[in-house]
Amino acid sequence: MSDRDPFSEIERAFDMLGAQFGVDVGAVPVDVLDAGDAFVVRADLPGYDSADIDVQLVEDRKLTISASASEEHEASDGQYVQRERRQQSLSRSLHLPEAVDEEETTASYDSGVLTVRLGKVRHSEDDDGTDIPVN
Repeated sequence: MSDRDPFSEIERAFDMLGAQFGVDVGAVPVDVLDAGDAFVVRADLPGYDSADIDVQLVEDRKLTISASASEEHEASDGQYVQRERRQQSLSRSLHLPEAVDEEETTASYDSGVLTVRLGKVRHSEDDDGTDIPVN
């Protein structure tokens, strides 16, 4: 019998393919939509509860989504010959094209999809910018 682990080899093959095509297989897939007055970010996080998900906004332009869950199956009949636990963590950081207002930010989670709405910073009509004198 061989000591090779076929599952490790499959995982390594996926990592190599992902690296060739510039895709991180373990990353959270996201869509970012510019809805005019806000950015809407949708992230696929199937198999998680809303309590397992953490969403952070850093410096008005960096959004970080992370999720972590563990699962353990208990069986009370017989002696364990093999017992497995599942633990999975995912994380994704995005740099938004414009600053957003943290007061205008909401998040919801439904059917495995996280939706984060980030209201853009509003500039007043009277704001013509700041004059910078040149010496």
